[in-house]
Amino acid sequence: MAYFPLFVELEKKPCLIVGGGTVALRKAEGLLCCGARLTVVAPAFAPGWDALAGRAALLRRVFCPADADGQMLVIAAADDTAVNAAVAAQCRAARIPVNTVDDPEHCTFLFPALVRRGALCVGISTGGASPTAAAYVRRRIEAALPEDDAWEGILAFLAAQRPHIQACVPSAPARARIFAALFEACMARGGPLDAQEVQAFLPRA
Repeated sequence: MAYFPLFVELEKKPCLIVGGGTVALRKAEGLLCCGARLTVVAPAFAPGWDALAGRAALLRRVFCPADADGQMLVIAAADDTAVNAAVAAQCRAARIPVNTVDDPEHCTFLFPALVRRGALCVGISTGGASPTAAAYVRRRIEAALPEDDAWEGILAFLAAQRPHIQACVPSAPARARIFAALFEACMARGGPLDAQEVQAFLPRA
């Protein structure tokens, strides 16, 4: 089965997780990083969930069909496979995107292994074939990228240059070359350039 990688805006969007184990906790942390308005339903919660009590609605009870109503996406991560299958079936019938942990057959979307560096987000998936392989690739990418603070500074710097370069360089191919050169210079430096260094990349008046 082929999956198309797609980034979805979740800021303040209602999302649901069914399950209170450690796997569900990792999924919750990923959704909260994207600003989701998260509800979690489970009869019991593993250690670690208390840290999310102020950021997510934690409902200590069994899943009810009405819980899925109005959700933008649902993750079924209960310890009971029958519960996960029921959640998936309901969401499929209602055309709500659903991910069933460790059960690609019931998924309509996959939850990728994530690498985050500031505004950069890389999602890695093997189509459900091997989460271990996805985790391996994630570690390799993390090792290849600068640390969080440096990468975030580089992205903020490049974003700040865009309006000026777009205004003073009318040619789109020329702008692309300048942006590429600035990026390479930042990567070589391990951080942003100063204003004088930026001028060296711009055409002379």
